[in-house]
Amino acid sequence: MPETSASDSASEHAVPSLVGEEYEVEVGPVAHGGHCVARTESGQVLFVRHTLPGERVVAQVTEGRADSRFLRADAVRILEPAKDRIEAPCPFSGPGRCGGCDWQHVKPGAQRRLKADVLTEQLQRLAGMTPEDVSWDGTVEPAPGDKVAPGEVPAWRTRVHYTIDAEGHPGLLKHRSHDVQRIDHCLIAAPGVDELGIEAREWPSLASVDAIAATGSADRQVILTPRPGERLPLVELDRDVSVLRVGEKDRAVHRVHGRDFVRERADDRTWRVGEGGFWQVHPQAADLLVDAVMRGLTPRKGEMALDLYCGVGLFAGALADRVGESGAVLGIESGKRAVADARKNLADFPRVRVEHGKVEKVLPRTGITEADLVVLDPPRAGAGKSLVERIASLTPRRIAYVACDPAALARDLSYFTAAGYRPRFLRAFDLFPMTQHVECVAILEPAEKGR
Repeated sequence: MPETSASDSASEHAVPSLVGEEYEVEVGPVAHGGHCVARTESGQVLFVRHTLPGERVVAQVTEGRADSRFLRADAVRILEPAKDRIEAPCPFSGPGRCGGCDWQHVKPGAQRRLKADVLTEQLQRLAGMTPEDVSWDGTVEPAPGDKVAPGEVPAWRTRVHYTIDAEGHPGLLKHRSHDVQRIDHCLIAAPGVDELGIEAREWPSLASVDAIAATGSADRQVILTPRPGERLPLVELDRDVSVLRVGEKDRAVHRVHGRDFVRERADDRTWRVGEGGFWQVHPQAADLLVDAVMRGLTPRKGEMALDLYCGVGLFAGALADRVGESGAVLGIESGKRAVADARKNLADFPRVRVEHGKVEKVLPRTGITEADLVVLDPPRAGAGKSLVERIASLTPRRIAYVACDPAALARDLSYFTAAGYRPRFLRAFDLFPMTQHVECVAILEPAEKGR
C-alpha cells in the first residue's frame, strides 16, 4: 500500500467537517431510508431525520463534510410543524437517541402514507413504473389490530436484539452508531418479549441478548452473546425460557438450556424455527403474506412450484398443500439449520424437496427447465439480474415476489420487465409500524397475457 504523503494528508484535513453545524431549512419530500430531503442555502443536500415534508426546522448535521455529496442531519428544533406531527410516544425516540424507530413523531395513518410515497418514488425512479403500471391502489395496508390512535403504539415486535453497554445495561443502538441507548421499555416489543424482563436486569459479561417470543405457542427464547473471553452468566428470567449462546470461536449458536427451536404458527400449521432462524417479526405477518401470495398465484392441483430462499418452508408448505399429491415443490435455502427445519416441517409432504445452498448456484444444478409457479422471497438486497433471468427462463405462469426493500423490489421489477414479465398486481403491508420499513408482494405474469 503506498504511503500517504504529507500533502495528501494536509489536503484531506483541509476539508472541514460540518458535524454539529445547524441550518434552518424547508423540508422537502420523504426519501427511502427514514428521512426527508432538504437543501442548505448553498444547495447542499441534507437527509434529515425526525421531521416531515413541509416543515420548517433547524437541522443539525450528524455526518458529512463541506465537500460531501450529501449531509445527514437531525431536526433538533421544529419551527413550523406539519399537521401530521405528534409528540413521540416513546421517551427514547428523538435526535441522538434510539435508532429503532423512524416515525414515532408521525400519526399512524400518515406513516403509511409516507411509506406509500417512498414506494411510489422508488418504482418510478428505478423501474420507470407508476402505481397504475403495477396495479397498486397506492395504499399501505395495516395489519388487523394495528390501526391505533395518534399517540398509541402497536406492540408487534416478537424478536428484539438488545445490545449491552459497558456497565451491563441493555439497550438499543442509536441511529448509524454502535453507541447504546439504555431503555427500560420498548414500546414496539410484543408482550411476549416484554414479559421476559430483559430490560429490568443487568447483563454483565454479555455483548448482546436476543429475545424471541413465538407466535401461536408459549415458546420463549433468549440468545446470549458473551463478550470475548467472558463466561456465560447464570440466567434467571421472569418466566420459563430456552437459553442459547453464540460461540466465541465458531460464532455458531449452541443450546444451553431447553429447546434449540421455537414453534411458530401460520397457515394452520406449526413451524419449527431453530437457533434464532428467520421468521417474520410481526405476529400476523406470516399469515398475511401467505394469504397474499396464494391469492396471487392461485395454485392448481398437479402444478410444479419453486420456493426460493425458502427459510423453514413457510411458502413451500402452503404451496404443497394446494398443489396436492400430484404436484411438486422444490425449496432452496442457504441456511443449513433452516434447511433441516424445513425438511422436518414438511416431512408429511412426500413431493416436497428442500435443497441446501445459494439459490443462484443450486437452481441451475437442479436440471429444472420449467416451473408453473415461483415464490421469490430474497433478503433485503433483492434477487439481482442473473437470478431474475434464470427464473424467467423457466416460463412460470405466475411469480410471487415478496420484498422487504422497495428499492430492491423496483430494481428487480425492471429486470423482470426486460425478461418478459409484468406485474399483475402489487400489495404493500405495514408490518413494521413506527419504522421506515414496508413489506410488499408483487405478482408477476408473462407480459403477453396483459395484451
